[in-house]
Amino acid sequence: MTGPPAGQAGGEGMRPVAPTARDAAEPAVTAPPRAGLDTTAVLPYASSRASKRTRWLRAWMLTVPVDVAALLTPLLLSQNYWRGTLANGVLTVTVFAFGGLYRARRHLSILDELPSLCGRLLACGAAVAIIAAERHDSVPYVSGFMHDVALSAGLVIIGRALTRKLTIVARRRRWLEHNAIIVGGGPIGLELARLLRRYPQYGLRFVGCVDAPSRQQVGGIPLIGTLDELEALIPLLDCDVLVIADPDCPEASLMDSLLRPASAACNLWAVPRLWGSGSQGGYPDHVGAIPIVQIGDTTLSGPRWAIKRASDVVLATAALVVLSPLLLLCAIATFLEGGRGIFFHQERIGRYGRPFKVVKFRSMRPVDEHESQTNWSIAHDRRVGPVGRFMRRTSLDELPQLWNIVRGEMSVVGPRPERPYFVQKFSAEYPNYAMRHRAPVGLTGLAQVSGLRGDTPISDRTRFDNYYIENWSLWLDIKILLRTVAEVFRGGGR
Repeated sequence: MTGPPAGQAGGEGMRPVAPTARDAAEPAVTAPPRAGLDTTAVLPYASSRASKRTRWLRAWMLTVPVDVAALLTPLLLSQNYWRGTLANGVLTVTVFAFGGLYRARRHLSILDELPSLCGRLLACGAAVAIIAAERHDSVPYVSGFMHDVALSAGLVIIGRALTRKLTIVARRRRWLEHNAIIVGGGPIGLELARLLRRYPQYGLRFVGCVDAPSRQQVGGIPLIGTLDELEALIPLLDCDVLVIADPDCPEASLMDSLLRPASAACNLWAVPRLWGSGSQGGYPDHVGAIPIVQIGDTTLSGPRWAIKRASDVVLATAALVVLSPLLLLCAIATFLEGGRGIFFHQERIGRYGRPFKVVKFRSMRPVDEHESQTNWSIAHDRRVGPVGRFMRRTSLDELPQLWNIVRGEMSVVGPRPERPYFVQKFSAEYPNYAMRHRAPVGLTGLAQVSGLRGDTPISDRTRFDNYYIENWSLWLDIKILLRTVAEVFRGGGR
């Protein structure tokens, strides 16, 4: 793909350059001097043919198979320790994944990774060796197993060194590169653009820069558009990566642009405002002398969504089986108090704004559908009987939603689903409210276990919901579930 038209990328009197692999390492293009501006402008350039076919590749696709092969190599030499070898392999890959060792990096160096690799390899090998010693109570057996662990650890390090070298060579020859838009046209953005153009080993092809309208005629980067146009530019330029440098706009405006669907699908990197800030991987990353950190996924998608969905299905199915006697008792109690129609179906808004029917045990009968959709709370409604009040206080009325989870309409943990009337109302009143629909809605959530239920500020709930989405982890879900159980036994429901 070629760069943007000259009128967009280079401004009046300048044309974008389409270099070869050698040209990509040349200094920035010099433009005619203009009053008050840097005389050196950095222009987008054409992509290589090979990179168009390799854009789907990700860092883990190379490192994971090599790590697995290295960890399982001892099985080719001896079958005596196959259980321990398999356990060590699974544990090590898992620890590597959660430790960020399969994340993409801009600066590749085995020496940077070595402390983290060695520490995790040693910890995993020691854990499996302790279990083996307990099971076999044999010094020769454990000694032989540790020889295999040491062999596999050495092969992992060698494999990492080789894959890093291979990746650097592929990047330098521009066989492997990803299109990147720099968000921010100030001095840092300009320097980043120059570095990416000069050093292709960082694996990013500079395709343009966007900023606020106030910076359209400032600096050495001819801007290809504004932040408001970023959503349209991403598919137009086949952009994979966004790099946040120094945009001339408030943080709220920047976040609004970055959380739109096309922007959220890109890998997000940022130059820390406070230089020296640590990165997610446990060791720093950089482009030239500019520190850079990868921002965690702002939506629940890709592998993170697969993990969450799998845990939801397992947990909800197990809960339906284990809690079936309790569900039966609740159904009988509801029938005895109010007769037929023990289940209450109500339209709610789920992920991406899609409506679905939530299922609950009925605690009262609304006068009509309008009351059902627009009545905010029935906590003090006299029509709620003793059984309904007890089930609401203990949240037992929510248990049928386990079926919604199995169907994929809900998650175990997530923002609570709301009715269409209130979604429309709150979205108009609170700018960040609609962002909570980036993730599947949940049976319980961080806002609920933090005391934000019933008549509590919607703005506070929105902040908690968006914080949960942007900082999701399996452990965060477990913590929320444990706090939910405590709330149920405390009777902290409505």
